[in-house]
Amino acid sequence: MPVHGRQTAVGCASGGVLLQIVLLAVVCSTALAAQSRSAAAFELFGLKLWELSSDEDADIVDPLRYTVTIDAPDADEDLAEKLENASALKADEEHPVSGSLGLLAKARSDREQLVAAFYADALYEGVVTITIQGKPLDDLPPDAEFSGPQPIPVVISIAAGPKFTLGNIRLKGDAAGLASADFGLIAGGDASSGAVLKAEAAIVRALKQEGRPLAKVTGREIVAEHAGSTLDVTLTVAAGPVAGYGDTTVEGTEKVDRDFTEYMTGLKRGRQYSPDEIDDARDRLLGLEVFNSVTVKEADALDAEGNIPIGVEVSERKPHHLDLVGSLSSTDGLDLKGNWEHRNLFGPAEKLRIDGKISGIGSNDLSQLNYSAGVMFEKPGVVGPASKFFAGVNTVLEHPDAYDHFSVKGNTGLSYELDKQQTVSAEVALDYSKITDSFGKHTFLIASVPLQYVYDDSRLNPTTGFRALAYAEPSYDILNGAAFVKLRGEGSAYQSLDTASKFVLAERVAIGSIIGAGLQDVPADRRFYSGGGGSVRGYAYQGIGPKDIEGEPIGGLSFFETSVEMRIAVTDTIGVVPFVDAGTVSTRQVPDFSDMKVGAGVGLRYLTAFGPLRIDAAVPLNRGPDDPHFGIYAGIGQAF
Repeated sequence: MPVHGRQTAVGCASGGVLLQIVLLAVVCSTALAAQSRSAAAFELFGLKLWELSSDEDADIVDPLRYTVTIDAPDADEDLAEKLENASALKADEEHPVSGSLGLLAKARSDREQLVAAFYADALYEGVVTITIQGKPLDDLPPDAEFSGPQPIPVVISIAAGPKFTLGNIRLKGDAAGLASADFGLIAGGDASSGAVLKAEAAIVRALKQEGRPLAKVTGREIVAEHAGSTLDVTLTVAAGPVAGYGDTTVEGTEKVDRDFTEYMTGLKRGRQYSPDEIDDARDRLLGLEVFNSVTVKEADALDAEGNIPIGVEVSERKPHHLDLVGSLSSTDGLDLKGNWEHRNLFGPAEKLRIDGKISGIGSNDLSQLNYSAGVMFEKPGVVGPASKFFAGVNTVLEHPDAYDHFSVKGNTGLSYELDKQQTVSAEVALDYSKITDSFGKHTFLIASVPLQYVYDDSRLNPTTGFRALAYAEPSYDILNGAAFVKLRGEGSAYQSLDTASKFVLAERVAIGSIIGAGLQDVPADRRFYSGGGGSVRGYAYQGIGPKDIEGEPIGGLSFFETSVEMRIAVTDTIGVVPFVDAGTVSTRQVPDFSDMKVGAGVGLRYLTAFGPLRIDAAVPLNRGPDDPHFGIYAGIGQAF
């Protein structure tokens, strides 16, 4: 974003061992892949545990080492950090450059980056002066040679100057009728380069929302008024004609069917162009999980029929994937699960996945280990690009405190994305099971129709937004004649309390009820339970709720849970999370709020590319005689 000055130009001058094993196994490959430059290192929670040396520096021709000093006397702590992060000289200080020419080139590039950092902070009088061995960069000849002892001293002197605000704002061309304030361009407002560029993008987007794919900024005049420390902005925009979609062409497919890829964009020829649909097409193709990258781009001109051609470029992922994950709890033991999947079975992105899980590892009785295995098949696009057919078979052998359970279940159904946030699904399922619980031994054959609605506008590690789930499963026991409906609702919300999202308040509420049958007529595995790392921390798994005369949980016909967390970012990768959980389970169809169990504790988070690693420690606040004194839980992802 070039800036013109009217006076002066902007210047350039307990289970601890098991816990460690699980966490190390999970993060090792990511930690190695994330390293760059000279070494591969392993870090966990900010601590470097070991490092592998590299010969990368040895390959540099005529290596020249240097040291950097940044002198920014009028910069506050935040700006000083931004400038240091923008300096490649500082970031690469431990690594030599290739001779004097390499140092000169790096210094000139660094100056441009630092000036850009000034602009990004609305500092348009900032001056950057770089000296090498005491000589200003602009006074050095292109073939300057730096001799003498190494490292060569490099000094970056920074004068930040005043922060600018927006002055006169003018929108011209096809944007003349738009209100600049609607796009954040307000006199006295944020004048940073990022704010201006964001406003430009929003103006173009607004015109594209009218069906104008060729809308663009054709002129930009940015003038820094140094006398008043204001930035005058004039933008000229051309909207272009309203157009429909033309032909969609796909490039980059190898094993994935090209015609299917085009079909899954959902961009029907002749329908009026929409930038939202372009975004949806990209997200839908990425959601197939067969592509590493997807680019959906409009052509530079309309075709002969007045439509806009669409180009899709993809890069395929490897079709096979193996995933191994572990989690650990001081109350529930170690869980290990894995899956193998083929992401493109026949060409149109069909998925075949085989899952397996072993849980309860660490108990004294090996016969009480829990096992599950399943096979799942998915086929996208069966009734439109937003749909997905799925079918699966799953078998379970488990021994929680409440019951012993063996089952074989088959299901098939369809899910449909209403939009980016909303998904609905319906399926039919048949479940044969043998269960031994406090009421005796029983055999069930349950036919059911699970129905689900999900709203989700949050992310893997959300700082804003909310999630909601509504679930209903009408069921009929063919062998015993019982009919019942299981209902469940859950919602979670996330709110950042500061602009940097260093403090995020997270809340969760869940409630459920089973209607139409008594407790004994509902299979034990379909009743409600509470307690453990996924619900109320500080208590054992299924440890909350009614119990039999031997103190074993029997489950309930209703439940209620709630959680509150304050997610505090200590550094960019480490967070601390104090939390309070509460829950109750009742044999009645309505939760009994007079018998709430409450747990509280604190957790540690280590942020990675695939989500936060989580360790939580909690204690029960109204502990019963059979409840543990504390619980420790570890896993991947936030608790909710």
